[in-house]
Amino acid sequence: MNRTELEAKRHASQLVDEGILATISSEYPDLSLPPIVYVIAAYKEKDNIGRVLEGLPQTLAGLPTRAIVVVDGNDDGTGDLAKAAGAVTAIAPVNRGQGAALKVGYAIARTFGATYIVTADADGQANVEAFEGIVAPLVAGELDFVNGSRILGSTEVKSAARNSGIFLFAHLISLTTRTKVTDTANPIRAFSTELAEKIQLDEPQFQASELLISAIMSGARFGERPMTMKRRTSGSSKKGGNFSYGRSYARVVFQTLQRERRKKKLTR
Repeated sequence: MNRTELEAKRHASQLVDEGILATISSEYPDLSLPPIVYVIAAYKEKDNIGRVLEGLPQTLAGLPTRAIVVVDGNDDGTGDLAKAAGAVTAIAPVNRGQGAALKVGYAIARTFGATYIVTADADGQANVEAFEGIVAPLVAGELDFVNGSRILGSTEVKSAARNSGIFLFAHLISLTTRTKVTDTANPIRAFSTELAEKIQLDEPQFQASELLISAIMSGARFGERPMTMKRRTSGSSKKGGNFSYGRSYARVVFQTLQRERRKKKLTR
């Protein structure tokens, strides 16, 4: 894809984001978010979303929370269930990918007054008991970006290929950023809305590594906290096979590293 095509794609995505924000303003005219919000991207998760939202802690680090759910197009009823559970719910007009859904969720959080963002999956695989430990150092002002780690904790997902990939990319990113990272694809992270606005996020699908690398290379104080990843109880992963997922993930890692290195050179 050449630069003109890329810019056109970015512009089209920006228009979708602006439309979603305008819809949120219309549907929630008096919306004022609490200090901490969960941002959840959901795609065909009607069997899980209600249970996930009901299980989220109502306070973290002594601060109230609320969930933002961005349904990534092709709504199968997930949106209605999210609204019924009290989440601020946005439904994208087209399916763009988890990264794009999360990015507009960050914009909703920032626009309507939240201070901190906790990302969470819509499938219920993360143990919510770990959220307190992940958010606490952020609220205490000790860290700027806190990553959940199944390596420091545990995982019930016994996939040799995926777990090997986690180890490989953790080693690569640790080496290139000079920052110890153990779990580069963890869906649970906590950071400020200010940081989300500061860093560059272009990837519409595999955003985990882009967000992680961009935050670290922007100078954010980074740390990890243990957590447990559980097996899915219903539905199926939207990530595709291990090979295709690994190839796409590697592409994003190397593109982000190159981009952030260029930016650092320009600011020297």
